[in-house]
Amino acid sequence: MVTARPSPGDLLVIDGRASVQFAGDRALTFRVVSVSDQPTYQGWVWLTGYVLNSRGDATAKREVFVQLAGLRPAVPVTPTQAGRGRRPRARR
Repeated sequence: MVTARPSPGDLLVIDGRASVQFAGDRALTFRVVSVSDQPTYQGWVWLTGYVLNSRGDATAKREVFVQLAGLRPAVPVTPTQAGRGRRPRARR
Protein backbone atom coordinates (compact mmCIF):
# COMPACT_ATOMS: atom_id res chain seq x y z
CA MET A 1 0.00 0.00 0.00
CA VAL A 2 1.20 3.50 -0.85
CA THR A 3 1.09 5.63 2.29
CA ALA A 4 1.86 9.02 0.70
CA ARG A 5 0.61 10.79 -2.38
CA PRO A 6 2.20 9.31 -5.49
CA SER A 7 4.83 11.32 -7.35
CA PRO A 8 5.68 11.52 -11.05
CA GLY A 9 7.77 8.49 -11.97
CA ASP A 10 6.16 6.16 -9.43
CA LEU A 11 5.18 2.72 -10.70
CA LEU A 12 1.88 1.52 -9.21
CA VAL A 13 -0.51 -1.40 -9.31
CA ILE A 14 -4.02 -0.07 -9.78
CA ASP A 15 -6.60 -2.75 -9.10
CA GLY A 16 -9.92 -3.22 -7.34
CA ARG A 17 -8.43 -1.98 -4.07
CA ALA A 18 -7.95 1.46 -5.64
CA SER A 19 -11.28 1.55 -7.50
CA VAL A 20 -13.91 -1.01 -8.44
CA GLN A 21 -13.49 -0.14 -12.12
CA PHE A 22 -10.04 -1.80 -12.04
CA ALA A 23 -11.10 -5.05 -10.35
CA GLY A 24 -10.15 -8.48 -11.69
CA ASP A 25 -8.59 -8.62 -15.14
CA ARG A 26 -8.92 -4.83 -15.52
CA ALA A 27 -6.01 -4.16 -13.13
CA LEU A 28 -3.24 -1.90 -14.45
CA THR A 29 0.44 -1.36 -13.99
CA PHE A 30 0.66 2.41 -14.11
CA ARG A 31 3.59 4.87 -14.42
CA VAL A 32 2.56 8.22 -12.86
CA VAL A 33 3.22 11.33 -14.94
CA SER A 34 1.30 13.85 -12.84
CA VAL A 35 -0.90 14.10 -9.75
CA SER A 36 -3.78 16.56 -9.90
CA ASP A 37 -4.18 19.23 -7.23
CA GLN A 38 -7.90 19.62 -7.96
CA PRO A 39 -10.09 19.03 -4.91
CA THR A 40 -11.70 15.57 -4.69
CA TYR A 41 -13.30 13.38 -2.07
CA GLN A 42 -11.14 12.73 1.00
CA GLY A 43 -8.60 9.98 0.23
CA TRP A 44 -9.10 10.04 -3.55
CA VAL A 45 -6.84 11.50 -6.24
CA TRP A 46 -6.69 12.01 -10.02
CA LEU A 47 -3.54 10.53 -11.59
CA THR A 48 -2.32 10.93 -15.15
CA GLY A 49 0.12 8.41 -16.51
CA TYR A 50 0.84 5.47 -18.77
CA VAL A 51 -0.47 1.93 -18.65
CA LEU A 52 2.42 -0.51 -18.99
CA ASN A 53 2.26 -3.97 -20.52
CA SER A 54 4.06 -7.05 -19.15
CA ARG A 55 7.28 -5.99 -20.93
CA GLY A 56 7.20 -2.55 -19.31
CA ASP A 57 6.24 -0.72 -22.51
CA ALA A 58 3.71 2.12 -22.34
CA THR A 59 0.55 1.13 -24.20
CA ALA A 60 -1.90 3.94 -23.38
CA LYS A 61 -2.02 7.29 -21.62
CA ARG A 62 -4.80 7.41 -19.00
CA GLU A 63 -6.25 9.64 -16.34
CA VAL A 64 -7.60 7.63 -13.39
CA PHE A 65 -9.53 8.51 -10.23
CA VAL A 66 -8.38 6.23 -7.40
CA GLN A 67 -8.28 5.82 -3.63
CA LEU A 68 -4.85 6.50 -2.17
CA ALA A 69 -5.29 3.72 0.39
CA GLY A 70 -5.72 1.15 -2.41
CA LEU A 71 -2.57 1.98 -4.37
CA ARG A 72 0.38 -0.40 -4.19
CA PRO A 73 3.91 -0.08 -5.58
CA ALA A 74 4.57 -2.27 -8.61
CA VAL A 75 7.70 -4.30 -9.15
CA PRO A 76 9.68 -2.82 -12.06
CA VAL A 77 10.14 -5.11 -15.06
CA THR A 78 13.79 -5.85 -15.78
CA PRO A 79 14.98 -6.62 -19.30
CA THR A 80 15.64 -10.28 -18.43
CA GLN A 81 12.11 -10.67 -17.04
CA ALA A 82 10.66 -9.21 -20.20
CA GLY A 83 12.74 -11.37 -22.52
CA ARG A 84 14.76 -8.45 -23.82
CA GLY A 85 18.47 -8.68 -24.24
CA ARG A 86 18.26 -12.17 -25.69
CA ARG A 87 19.43 -12.72 -29.19
CA PRO A 88 17.56 -15.11 -31.38
CA ARG A 89 19.51 -18.26 -32.08
CA ALA A 90 21.10 -18.37 -35.48
CA ARG A 91 19.67 -21.00 -37.81
CA ARG A 92 22.10 -23.31 -39.49
